[in-house]
Amino acid sequence: MERLHTVLDSTYGPLTLVATDGVLSGLYMSDQRHRPAQETFGARDPAPFGEAISQLEAYFAGELKEFDLPLRLDGTPFQRTVWDELLRIPYGEIRTYGELAELLGKPGASRAVGLANGKNPISVIVPCHRVVGANGNLTGYGGGLDRKQRLLAFEGGGLGAGGGEDALF
Repeated sequence: MERLHTVLDSTYGPLTLVATDGVLSGLYMSDQRHRPAQETFGARDPAPFGEAISQLEAYFAGELKEFDLPLRLDGTPFQRTVWDELLRIPYGEIRTYGELAELLGKPGASRAVGLANGKNPISVIVPCHRVVGANGNLTGYGGGLDRKQRLLAFEGGGLGAGGGEDALF
């Protein structure tokens, strides 16, 4: 397995992109919980990241609402099932952990869904920020609640009638 990485500056801080055998396998924010050790990211080389960077820049510019990239999501079968379901949450919408558990046919598994959500290796692109608690609270986010709030506000949030920052509270 060849692993390479690059760093993209964004309004959310530096984003570390990781590719395994040329396929995007990680997107980590600085100080992100469950971020692997830097030495596991391989050499720094922007070569395999052109399309991912282009799509991320378009997303942050408000010009892209759905990513179209090959992804390598390494995890347990249950984690991959949760991450696949995250990819189905449309831009600007939210789901609760309980709703995801129901969609997976495991209505009692909202806590397990939350744990899998927290281990998502490709933040932003696999939109774990679009998942909230049963009462609409932001709950946890590996990149920090401030970033989650900002991402939801940026997308229109799905919280409240008007979306945007005011809809979060």
